Amino acid sequence: MREGVKRMHYVLAYDIGTTGIKTCLFEVESQIRELCSENMGYNLYTMEDGGAEQEADEWWEAMCLTTKSLLHNHSIDPKSIEGISFCSQMQGLVLVDENGVPVRRPMSYMDQRAREEFKEIMGTGVQIAGGNMSKVLTCLKITSAAPLSVKDPVWKYKWVEKHEPENFKRVAKWLDVKDYLIGRCTGRLTMTEDSAYATLIYDPRNGKKCWSQKICSMLGVNMDHLPEIVSSTDNIGPLTDTAAEELGLCAGTPVFGGGGDASLIAVGSGCVSGGHTHIYSGTSGWVSTVVTKPMVDIQSMIAAIVGAQKDLFNYFAEMETAGKCLEWVRDHLALDEIGVYLDQHHIGNADPETKSVNLYDYMTESVKDIEPGAGGVLFTPWLHGNRCPFEDPDASGMFFGITLDTGKTHLIRAVLEGVCYHMRWMLECQDKKTKTSEVIRFSGGGALSDVTCQILADITGRTIEVGDRPQDAGSFGAAALIAVGLGLLPDMDSVRDMLPAQKVFTPDSSKKLKYDKYYEVFKQLYNSNKKCYAALASANNA
Repeated sequence: MREGVKRMHYVLAYDIGTTGIKTCLFEVESQIRELCSENMGYNLYTMEDGGAEQEADEWWEAMCLTTKSLLHNHSIDPKSIEGISFCSQMQGLVLVDENGVPVRRPMSYMDQRAREEFKEIMGTGVQIAGGNMSKVLTCLKITSAAPLSVKDPVWKYKWVEKHEPENFKRVAKWLDVKDYLIGRCTGRLTMTEDSAYATLIYDPRNGKKCWSQKICSMLGVNMDHLPEIVSSTDNIGPLTDTAAEELGLCAGTPVFGGGGDASLIAVGSGCVSGGHTHIYSGTSGWVSTVVTKPMVDIQSMIAAIVGAQKDLFNYFAEMETAGKCLEWVRDHLALDEIGVYLDQHHIGNADPETKSVNLYDYMTESVKDIEPGAGGVLFTPWLHGNRCPFEDPDASGMFFGITLDTGKTHLIRAVLEGVCYHMRWMLECQDKKTKTSEVIRFSGGGALSDVTCQILADITGRTIEVGDRPQDAGSFGAAALIAVGLGLLPDMDSVRDMLPAQKVFTPDSSKKLKYDKYYEVFKQLYNSNKKCYAALASANNA
């Protein structure tokens, strides 16, 4: 290498989402820069009883195919890859045997079958926040959180124990999604600290990486099933010969722990210090604020989860379906019905001589001139139940306020606004316990739409910042972890300077005043219909 020429460092980050993988190549030097990426989808298997599962082999196949495709299509020498890591969906349940092979299909974070298991353990005695008071207080004392959602991994674990005893007998370890893939890469079965905390049976006190024996005993968890806990920046091990051959990479490539999407999207959004708030809208959605100590709001179902950075937590409020609501709009309201075909050409296949039009962009642009409030129509974005600020697997979506004057553009606008109303609700719930930032970083696919960004600014009254490639914030976070693990970055605090805002949206105060009135009605819709949701669910399950 010639004197004065700096060496470029290349790393691979895998974003393991709910419905697909995105494999990204990054260059690390004075900045972290995404060079190219490849995508591939896989299935989410949903069931009438609330089940939601995926195939582990589909994850691995997508990982292998996208890696080989990226290396081939962009002429990348596998020897130049200095490390790989992961940003992944969290709170999955991947039960594997002693060889790291799943004993059944992994259960998604969306799975909500374990209602009876929850009731058997938490539904007895004096109640607090929907759970047995003594057990809830024990959990809060140890973890500053409690497994009060039927979607929490421990109840999935108990569901398998009860309903599939033969599979359960074969269990050697309980892993999360990325940790399974790391095991397949390295042969080592571990779990990063943030994923361990998300099980809500982990003890974060005193800086020790350990599982809580007291909580495991109370909930009936076999501690032999729990893997070794590692840090997000740890080098878990070298890529094995077998994994390297299947991926098209070099054996011995370092594999780093990475983190869950909630942790790494915060990092990749530049939220790396106390008080930084980001909002994410992908398949699911959340509001997260970086805090320096554990905290919990059991009434609103918000907890400070361990982050990817040492001694920092993400005060995290989640909704199950955010961008998924817009996908539902695409499939059931928009296609063929609001002028999606332009000059007989589907907009996804626009004439190359003209400006390319993305279907989602077209939908959001089609409603940008609709007045705030969508003509008096409200939409509840609870298409797969809800977690925060209320936990109810029976809650569902609805349009409220339809009149003879309502058109489909009003309905589409109402969906965008409904997701943003819910984000504001979670943001205000967080403000009860901590100070959220006045300037908020917005990430995920939803942040690609200027219309959505402005609606979010107007509804929340906050300034919204969007970085480069906001849909890849988690991958940026994973790349940053590799860089720290390799010693290319001094620490995580330096990340924000590498991720400046590319767009800024300031709230319109007059629109905010109008949205305020609709927002108050929106918040009342759940309590007003709670009994109806339960009755409808009972009728559907009869």
